[in-house]
Amino acid sequence: MSICRILGVPFADITPEEAVSRAVSCLKGNGKSIIYTPNPEMVMEARKNKEFMEILNSSTMNVPDGIGIVYGSRFTKNPIKHRVAGYDLVQGIFDKMKDMGKTAYFFGGAPGVTDTAKEVMEAKYKGLKVVGTANGYFDKEREKEIIAEINELKPDLLLVGIGFPKQEKWIYDHIKELNVKLAIGVGGSFDVMSGNVKRAPQFFIDHGLEWFYRLITQPSRFVRMLQLPLFMLVVIKTKIFGK
Repeated sequence: MSICRILGVPFADITPEEAVSRAVSCLKGNGKSIIYTPNPEMVMEARKNKEFMEILNSSTMNVPDGIGIVYGSRFTKNPIKHRVAGYDLVQGIFDKMKDMGKTAYFFGGAPGVTDTAKEVMEAKYKGLKVVGTANGYFDKEREKEIIAEINELKPDLLLVGIGFPKQEKWIYDHIKELNVKLAIGVGGSFDVMSGNVKRAPQFFIDHGLEWFYRLITQPSRFVRMLQLPLFMLVVIKTKIFGK
């Protein structure tokens, strides 16, 4: 697996199928692994947040979640060939887990969302076992309870969806004390899994326009979407002038 570094963040140049295979290998292993799914917005945050940059550089694997990452990689020495959407990666892992006897824990989202996501995913992938859920609203005391529950249930896979950079930092800070084999930051994926949010139609996904679908269906994201052209400008500037 080769690595493409974009504005200081390392990405795996890997196919979606290879990403699933590597994740499954982590589930079968004895160590602890972390997968993050950075998009251009996260890379831009890492440029101004040294701690977040260190966190993204500490993972087992970063997959190029946004199509902007793939485009930006074309201005590096090692262009990325495939986008690996975080949501699709997790679905691919579920498809393998259903026949492996491995278990998962869902942490994040609004109250009730992970419970619904558990029901929907277990129905979709017969044999998948989601052994526990917790919503993303917690204080220090509740956090201790969540960690204790995770360690008692010993899930192989932990999905954390409490938004970036919070979820990446949470995984980074707690991975050593968690009794899990693989932790993945999944952003708003629980909303999609539960059916509360519809994913873009396949046409938009296939043509790298998922971001555009989100924009027209969620206009409030406009300001956040401005990070994509800014990201490309910074990548091109760095290519021409260096750091």
